[in-house]
Parts: sequence; C-alpha cells; structure tokens
Amino acid sequence: MTPDPLDPTAAFRELSRINLGETDMEGVLSTVAGLAQRAVPGARDVSVTLIGQKRPRTIASTSETAMRIDGWQYEHGRGPCLDASRQHITLRIDDVVAERRWPGWSEHTAGLGMHSTFSVGLPIREQISGAFNVYAGTAHAFDDDAVLLAETFAGYAAVALTNAHLYDTTVVLTQHMQAAMESRAVIEQAKGIIMGQRHCTADEAFAILSRASQDANRKLREVAADLVDRAQRPS
Repeated sequence: MTPDPLDPTAAFRELSRINLGETDMEGVLSTVAGLAQRAVPGARDVSVTLIGQKRPRTIASTSETAMRIDGWQYEHGRGPCLDASRQHITLRIDDVVAERRWPGWSEHTAGLGMHSTFSVGLPIREQISGAFNVYAGTAHAFDDDAVLLAETFAGYAAVALTNAHLYDTTVVLTQHMQAAMESRAVIEQAKGIIMGQRHCTADEAFAILSRASQDANRKLREVAADLVDRAQRPS
C-alpha cells in the first residue's frame, strides 16, 4: 500500500527535524527513504544501497520488493544501482521492459511489478559509495522534476552516511590511539624495572628490552608486559 503523498516542502521540513545524534544511521536513512517515497511524484518504493569493502547491502528500504530488486543486483554484480554508485551518476530507466544493459535485470524487476526506476549515485568517502534508488509501478513515471527532487533527498542520505562513516572512523582511530598509549605505558614501566635492576640508562634499558623481544620473536609490548607482570608478583 502506497502511503499518502506529501508536499516536498513539508517533507524537507521533516528532514530538517531529524537529529543525527539521536538515532542510528539506519533510522535516519529509513526516515529519508520514507519521506522520499511520499514526496517524489510517481515513486512506489525507495531504497538506499551502501557499497563498502564488504558485499553491497540495502541499508534502508520502504518495501521487501525494493530489497529483492536490489538483492538481485548484488548477487549478480550488475544493475543500475551498482553502476550509479560506482560512477557517481544518476541512471534513469523509463521503461524497464525495454532495458537491455544488464541481462536478466529487466525481467526480474518487471516480474516484481516495477516498470521504471532511477538510481542516484552517492559519493560518500574514500572506498565507500552508495545509491539512492526509486522504483515505480508504471513506465515513464518520472520526469526531470521528480529526479531533481529525489537527488535532493539523496544528498541528505549522503550526508547521513558520511557522518556515520566519520563517526566509525573516529571510534576506530581512538581505539588505536588508546592501544598505542597503553603499549607505551607498559614499555616505560618495563624500562624502569630494568634501569632499577641493572643501574643503566633509559636508552640501555630499551636496548635490553628490544634484544629480548628479538630473541624471543615476540612483540616488544608483550615482552614488556611479561616483565612488568613478573615484577608485580609476590616474591
């Protein structure tokens, strides 16, 4: 069942009310897809494709049908949403039945009741891209204004995806920095223990620790951690 149409101005007001800090990426994109489904003339369903280092996936969708159309493209490695994503372009198919660029895609898509589509490529960041996909049940359902309107929704989806990727990247970087700081701390502790035991300088203590790491074929941090652990055990 197609939801009630929504005036684009009202839809954009709804977009402006989304707080990216109060919901997850899937929630934001589901809202964007739902608003686009109601605001873009002719749209029956909308989905958002995400392509990263792993297998492409539909991260938001207004129907199972849209997910099945997307899924066929992921499985076979061809289709408009994949090409739009990779090339960062908008691909419009006015008559699915007459389309021949992606063998098997037109038959599958028309068989699911969709007869015109377009996909807007979403350049996100580095090795991550995506596509904003709009499907209609009739041929020639979308005019230039409808595509332009959907591209505006797609721009908002790209911002949400970029923010989410930046957040994930920041979290990973923070974890790496924390691990590096912990490694540095345990190495300094181990150096202090060696300096106390052998009455040597910090550089000499580090050289002793490095030789022990090489001789044991173990990471410097692991050797340092063992030394600290042994020093803290009761005699």
